[in-house]
Formats: sequence, C-alpha cells, structure tokens
Amino acid sequence: MTATPPPLPELVSFLETLPEPHILCDRNYRILAANAAYRAGSGRPADLIGRTCFEVSHRYPVPCDQAGESCPLARSLKSGQRERVVHLHHTPAGESYENIELSPVRGSDGQIAYFIEKLEPLPVARGLADAPQLTGRAPAFRAMLELVARVAPSEATVLLQGESGTGKELVAQAIHDASRRARGPFVAVDCSGLTETLFESELFGHERGAFTGATARRIGLVEAAGGGTLFLDEMGDIPLAMQVKLLRLLETGTYRRVGSTELLRSDIRLISATHRPLKSLVEQGQFRQDLFYRVNTFPISLPPLRQRREDIALLAAALLERVAPERHLSIAADTLACLENYDYPGNVRELRNILQRASLLCDGDTLQSRHLPEELHDPGTPRQAEQPPCRSTAMAVPAGSLNDAELAAALRAHQGSRKTLAARLGMSERTLYRRLKSLP
Repeated sequence: MTATPPPLPELVSFLETLPEPHILCDRNYRILAANAAYRAGSGRPADLIGRTCFEVSHRYPVPCDQAGESCPLARSLKSGQRERVVHLHHTPAGESYENIELSPVRGSDGQIAYFIEKLEPLPVARGLADAPQLTGRAPAFRAMLELVARVAPSEATVLLQGESGTGKELVAQAIHDASRRARGPFVAVDCSGLTETLFESELFGHERGAFTGATARRIGLVEAAGGGTLFLDEMGDIPLAMQVKLLRLLETGTYRRVGSTELLRSDIRLISATHRPLKSLVEQGQFRQDLFYRVNTFPISLPPLRQRREDIALLAAALLERVAPERHLSIAADTLACLENYDYPGNVRELRNILQRASLLCDGDTLQSRHLPEELHDPGTPRQAEQPPCRSTAMAVPAGSLNDAELAAALRAHQGSRKTLAARLGMSERTLYRRLKSLP
C-alpha cells in the first residue's frame, strides 16, 4: 500500500476557515485533518486523526459500500469527480441524516491524493423519531430522501407518487422546509373533494357577485401561497376542465379570480401528489398530457411500508410517542414481530391507527399481541402479498381502478369503520365518501 503524503499545511489551514464541518481524508479513508466545526460535533474531538471516516461517522468496521450503503469516496475514485450522498451519521445527540459532499484533490501527478468531505445537516429528516420530521433508515427511504435533499433547494416542480398513507404531505412539507421558500406559507389543497366550480374558486379566488353566494371578494389559495409552496394533493382527481387553467398558471405564472378580468401574477412553487398512475390517466384521456409533463419535472416515488419493514420498529416507537405521549409505552418482542410481518395496505397511516387502538386497549406499559387486530397476529393468515389478487378483499387497490360494483362489494364485506375501509382500499376518506355518494 502506497504511503499517503502528508497534507499541505495550506490545505489544512484552509479547512479551518470554513464554517461547515469539513474533514480531509486519504484514499484509504483515513482522516488526516478536521476543522473546528467538525471536531465540535464529533463527540471525540481529540481522537479523530488517523481513524477512518466510516468508523467515526457510522461505527462501521468496513467502508460504507461494503456495509450496504453508497460510499462517496468509492464513487469519487471511480468517477474522478465530486460526489454527493445522504448518509445517516452518529452524533453526540443521536443519529441524524447529513448531506455529504466529497471533492477529490489531485496531486502534482494528476492522481487523486486526498478528499475533502463537507457535512451539512439535512433539515428534512432524522434517523430516529423526532416529530414532525420524517423517520426511517431503510434503503428505499434513504433513496427517496436523497431525491428530496437534491430537489428541495431548487424551484423545480415536484410530483410525489405513492400509495395512500405513505406520507406525501409530510414529504411535501419537508421539501418546503428545506427550500429557499421556507419562511413563506405552505398551503395544502386536497383536490379529491373539490367539484369543478369549487376548484376554480378555491384555487384562484372570486370577486363579489361572481356567483350566487359570493357576497364578498375572496382570495384564492394560489394567492395565499404567494412567496411559498402550493401543495396539490390527489392531482389525478382534478377535473379536466380545470386542468387547462392550472396549466396556464404553470406556463405563464398568471391567473384571474372568478368574475374578474384583472390578470394576477403568482409567486408559488408547486408540489403535487397522487396515488393514481397519471401516465395511465393520460392514456385514458382523463388527464392532460401537457399538464402531466409540467408537473412531472422531478418525480419522487414514496415507498410503501411493506418495502421498508426495517423501519417499522422506529416508526412504531415514534408513533406511540404521538398517540400516547404521557404513557411511554413499549412493544413486546412477539408484538413487534406481528407488526413487522403485516403488509399495511394503508401504510404509515394504518400503522398509526393500529397503535392508537392498541394503546387504548393496553392497561399496562407494554403492548401485547392481544392488543392488535386479528389479521396481524393470526398465524394462519398469510401475508397479503402472498394472497391471490381479489378486489373484494381488504387489499389496497388504486381508487381510480375500482368500479362501482367492486366498491359496493367491498363495502358489504367490510365490518369496520369507513375510515378503515378507505385505508384498506388505498384512498382518502374524502375520496371514499365522494365515491359512495355517487353509487347508484
């Protein structure tokens, strides 16, 4: 192994001028220098030099890429360029996600001799529970979080795609909080509950006398979100006639209140979300293709809970703190196994409801399997992913793919509340009530 030349004093001195935490590493992952900001947050400031970055940051015995993570140093050695990743780091305050930016430094022979690594706390998430931030450490969650970290500082339009209950509004809020618009308003709109006329009035506002009942001028949500972020949830439910007006807003940045000829200019960033496949809706003529390309600038897929089972213990602990904050409940090992073995058609929202019910049934300080719904702890019930597809069961299916007969059959077969049925079918309660009203 070739010995690493000692770093130039000028390089070490330069690191000390930087306000963010920085370290200087060699090609063998060894820390050669650390500035004051890094030392202050390390927990062991006197014991850094000579140790490996993966041992200090992650407590791994091997480099990140050998431990199942993306290693920026290995990637930079391969690409010869600067690399950015999101990593979960150990800190004196616990685990936290960090933005890692690693830049190669070349020697006089043109070969990479050192790496300068910059750490920046990620404001949108933490590895351990800390409401209302995102919680998770599974690979699918980290991949999503890295996309969130990349797009948040920009003005790009974001489309969040995921099943009902995966936390799309929470991710949208996180993007807003990590953006340059964080001090502006975050305005959320559930498009599934708005009729065509109501949608236009809610979004753009109206003038006095614009229609029956319009007794005063009212500003719309686009205007209310000025300087901030407008979040349109259930984008796939926007009426076709309104889609063209939304497209005009995005293309020109202008709109008119209902009943007005005055052209107003918007200053918003749009984040939209859907659990319905917009591309399929375009093919079916239910969604405008030009609007799809406008809102799909930066798509982010939110993983369902069944794809991040290793996060269930973390999420359960965090959610228990929210539903029963004064009781400090724990979860028995066999109960946690039941929770981890379930497929959650309603995702995190369903897990929260299960835990809230269990906490109400529990008189002690530990949740037992008897406090869980029958489908979670019955050993004879196979995982839903292993069941044959049957729309009349409690499996989640896209709300738009259920016809009226199937919805009526699901309603007849369901024994619980409408809220639980909505979670089972993978749709919002508002969408369910709207669909039930329209049943013949």
